[in-house]
Amino acid sequence: MNDWQRKSPLDWETYVNKMVKVAAIEKHEYEGWVLTVDPVSASIVLATFLENEKVSVSVVLGHAVQEVAILKEGDDEMKQRLSCIFAPEESKAYSPEELEKRKNDLKTWLERNHIPVTEQGESGRTLCVVGVLTIDPPYGPEECSSSNEIILSRVQGLIQGYLEKQQ
Repeated sequence: MNDWQRKSPLDWETYVNKMVKVAAIEKHEYEGWVLTVDPVSASIVLATFLENEKVSVSVVLGHAVQEVAILKEGDDEMKQRLSCIFAPEESKAYSPEELEKRKNDLKTWLERNHIPVTEQGESGRTLCVVGVLTIDPPYGPEECSSSNEIILSRVQGLIQGYLEKQQ
């Protein structure tokens, strides 16, 4: 086990959102912005911004890491760019106020059509239908999740119809 693998998750967290240079075994070197460090394997997930707003994501396996040097601190703008890399495209288009309105409108519509719906989660962002299906932001058919395929299919169809009428 190397020194990097012996660090604690709190130590690794200090590298997140920073530009680093990673020296790995066999004289390989990697540079990029640290997105996260896997707490089990100590692997580092790096992001590099290319032309045309494209992003290259690479992983340096924890056992191969020999040294990590911080090159640059991330500013607020960079932290925002990094946090959006894995966010779904749909959720980027809505402000928190718009998401709240979409949730409340869909919940009202479901209740009006006699479909039992509750809010769940710490912030109440997830809608739960009949206790067996969840709908996450931005509250479209693609964000429905259920182990019951029949209910999943029917509720997705209902939401699709509802959204088409809204436009």
